[in-house]
Formats: sequence, structure tokens, C-alpha cells
Amino acid sequence: MKPLIVLNCVGLTPRHIGPDTPRLAAIAKSGYLSPLETTIPAVTTSCQTTMLTGLDPSQHGIVANGWYFRDLNEILFWRQSESLVESPAFWAKTNLKVLKHFWWYAMNTSTAWTVTPRPVYHHDGTKSPDFYAAPPQLKQLIAERHKTFPLFNFWGPTANSASTRWIAESFVTAFTATRPDVALCYLPHLDYDLQRFGPIGSHLPENLAEIDHCVGLILDGIANTDCNILIVSEYGISKVEQACYPNRALRAAGLLEVSSNAAGELIDTGTSRAFAVCDHQLAHVYVRNPRDIQQTLECLASLRGVQSAHTADDHAALGLNHPRSGEIILLSDPQSWFAYDYWLDASRKPDFAQSVEIHKKPGYDPRELLFDPSGGRLRAVKALIRKKLGLRYILNPCSLDDTLVKGSHGLPASNPQDGALLIASAPEVEKLAPRHQRDVAQIARSLLGL
Repeated sequence: MKPLIVLNCVGLTPRHIGPDTPRLAAIAKSGYLSPLETTIPAVTTSCQTTMLTGLDPSQHGIVANGWYFRDLNEILFWRQSESLVESPAFWAKTNLKVLKHFWWYAMNTSTAWTVTPRPVYHHDGTKSPDFYAAPPQLKQLIAERHKTFPLFNFWGPTANSASTRWIAESFVTAFTATRPDVALCYLPHLDYDLQRFGPIGSHLPENLAEIDHCVGLILDGIANTDCNILIVSEYGISKVEQACYPNRALRAAGLLEVSSNAAGELIDTGTSRAFAVCDHQLAHVYVRNPRDIQQTLECLASLRGVQSAHTADDHAALGLNHPRSGEIILLSDPQSWFAYDYWLDASRKPDFAQSVEIHKKPGYDPRELLFDPSGGRLRAVKALIRKKLGLRYILNPCSLDDTLVKGSHGLPASNPQDGALLIASAPEVEKLAPRHQRDVAQIARSLLGL
């Protein structure tokens, strides 16, 4: 049995394969390339889980990157425990040894080896770059060879290809040390500039060349291993022009309540009749009392930027018929994305609003990828000086201007050439006729002889 390596090049589409991506193009030419339909929502954790299980969120339960945990009465994004996945991965009930390298749900995992970003949150409120790896010997090896994971190049205004290069290089180290049967590696940087600046433009060739280079680092590092390689992506990026604010509409209609403290206004999920958990171009709207569903629907369905609003009868058709889904699911139009903002008075915004704060914000915020043109860099420098002096600080370099964001994702691609893809080094994959991300699990099983 040949080992299987699955490389997840986030944001890569069939249209990108060409002169700017010679290593990827060479695999596609000698093997197989196909566009893939995406799960809904086409976001990281949902797509990754669909590819590994062969099922939709209705079955595996990952309905977005974050959702309302009803039993905790909290909105939580970017949880890491694999126990949240309610369906088995394609290697379940086998003796296969798996390396999960920066793929999501890498804690409490069924794999033999795992590596994932894991910052240190110090008691004094500061945050340090770090990563988690199991077993501990793997972390020690990676840290010795590759030093500190560049966390601040992984997300935020300074996110760039340095984080992807570190992941690619450390993956080679982990793969060589562990010799797994299946190895999964996540290569994210193409996503950053395409959300910042849009899916086309002068920034694109350089970004494509860099993701191709990072794939090349892995191919060169494993050159002495006879293995099958799958290149996948989670989604393509579409051009957007505006944000839609469902929580502001719910607040104005008296359906969303807030509590106030020294940090500003915070959504009060326990007393709100309805609130939206926004994730790119999809929003789950949670409605506490079924009697309020119609009023909530009327409040949101005609909101500028909303393409469609779906109640429970539609959830199965979306692949989102799961208790974690909201009572109403909103899909944006292709030119819009959903912003989580819920405050109506700018002076009452929470203190994390202009920060990179993926765990406190009750929704995904792509504005975290950009410095505020009105002094964001200077604010960051001042905050870091205060940090070095041991003083308290607020690191708030980002803007609240939604027009700065030029790319988003979450919807099925209107053109297959602009959506997710599959590249296989083994040309016989064509016989399996893959069409959807669900098919990746079966392709993996086939290549592994399962």
C-alpha cells in the first residue's frame, strides 16, 4: 500500500492551474484534475470535515466554523476537539496511522500524530506564538528544527506566506519522522490576499507562485517516498463589494438584546429573541421561541445583501439539517458577506471590535486581515511598545470599514473553474468520476485499498 498525502491549498481553483503554478500543473498533467462542488457553507471546518467523512454537515455536524452552543449558551468559533465531529473519518476502523498537520479538529484526535496552531495565553493577558503537537516528542523535534511557529503570519493584518512555508517545511520533518500511512497538510496563505484584495489583480501571480513553491517544498522533501498525492481546496474566493448586517437589523427590530459593561456592548444570547452567527456568506440565525420565526424572517429576508432565507423545511436540501444549525439560515448574494456587528452606536462597540480576536467575536471578521488605513499600523506600534514596557494595552489595528474586504466565500461557485478542485497524482482517479467534496473520502479509501 502506498502512503497517501493530502495537501489542502486553501482558495486554489482550477482556473489557477497554469504558468504561475508549474509544480501543481505538472501533477495535474500527468495525473488528474477536476473541479469539485463544495459543501454548504464553503468554509474551512465544514469543507475539511466533509472531505474526510464523505458526508454533509447534516450528518457530521460541522455546520460552520462556529455556531451557538445551546447547552453552553455561548457562540464559539474555532473549537479544536475532534469529538465535535459526529461522523467517522475515512480511516475509521482501520489500522492506518494518520498524521494530521494543521488540518482542523486536531485536538483529542483519532490520529496517531497531530500538529496544530495553539497560542499561549499568559496570565498577564499577553499572547505568545506556539503550536500543539502530540506526542510531545514530535513537538520537540519540530521546534528544534523550525523554531517558533509564526503565529502572527498565520492570521491578522501581517498574515502572509511565511506561515505556509513554516507549515510545509515542518510537515516534511513530521512526515519523515513518523512515516504515516495517511498525511494531511493545510497550506493557507493564498486565502489571505484573495480576501483582502479580491480573486483577481496584480497580487494573484505572486501568491500563486508562492503556494506552488510551498507544494514544491513538500514534493522535494518526500521525493524518496513512493506515495499517492491528492491536492484539494476548500473553496474559491468570489469578489465582494459590501457587507450585510443581520444583527443590526435584529437589534433595531427589538429582537436582539445586549448587555453592557466596561468593555462595551455584548450580545446577550440568553435574553435575545433572535441573533445571527455570521460566517462569511452564511449566517445561522437562532430564534429562541418558534413564535418569533416569522417576524425574524420578515426582518431579514429583504435585507440588502441577503439572497435567500431558509427555515427548517429547507435545511435538508442545504445539507444543514442538524440541531446545531440556526432556526433560519441566511445565504448572502455573491457580492456580499455577513458582518457580525450588532451595536448601533459606535461609542458602545466592544473593545475587541477593531482587534484580531477570533474567540471573543461572535462571528467571523475578515477585516482582521487588514490594517486600518486611518492609523492602524501606528496604533499597533504604540500597543507593542506598551507591551514591551510591561504596561496594559489594547492592540486594535483593524478597521470597521466593510468595503476594505474584496473577497469572500461560503456559497457554491457560479462557475466550476472558480470553485474548489481536486488534483490527483494517480490518473486512475478519473474512473471514480469525483464531482463533490464528499467524494474525496472515497477516493482516499480507494487509493489506500480499503
